[in-house]
Amino acid sequence: MSATVLSKESATQASLNLVEGHQGKQALNDVLVAYRANRRQGNAHTKSRAEVSGSGSKLWNQKGTGNARMGSKRSPIWSGGGVVFGPKTRDWSKKTTKNVRKLAFRTALTARIVDGGISTIPSFAISDGKTKSFVSAVEALSTAKKTLIVGSFDELTFRSARNVQTVQLISAEEVNAEHLLLYPQVLVIADALPILARRTAV
Repeated sequence: MSATVLSKESATQASLNLVEGHQGKQALNDVLVAYRANRRQGNAHTKSRAEVSGSGSKLWNQKGTGNARMGSKRSPIWSGGGVVFGPKTRDWSKKTTKNVRKLAFRTALTARIVDGGISTIPSFAISDGKTKSFVSAVEALSTAKKTLIVGSFDELTFRSARNVQTVQLISAEEVNAEHLLLYPQVLVIADALPILARRTAV
């Protein structure tokens, strides 16, 4: 089994709708920023002097004690006091429209096809479910350090790929623009092309 580089002509024959020129660059940037922002938890939180526990009464008289004036034990300069300008719980998520995500996917797909980073393979399956067999099969198809394989897979094939950090298996329905740009080599199983064609249809 060998991989065949997917050219623009082959992509057109497979009904993949590609973009022309510099179309979609802004959409691709917006979608990538949104994907990464949506993965941020934003749950780091520190308490200000208004939130920490402690009395609000004045610790000692303003004058006459010889000590510096002090109004509250919750002051940031005291141990156990509030934190100044610390992180607060925040929702970092960004929204993008369906049409923008679709355009970004088409743009990333076009870019990878133009630079020769996408190849097609007839099928891909590991019958014995062993990691060693999986690595050998991938090395026979790709020389890249990181490889993305797009298509449908059985349980044994997924099991054989679990411990291989440099290769990811993903379905044609789930692959997105970030996946296409993250992996220098993308292998697309033949039966996944109609699904990609449907996802890129205008």
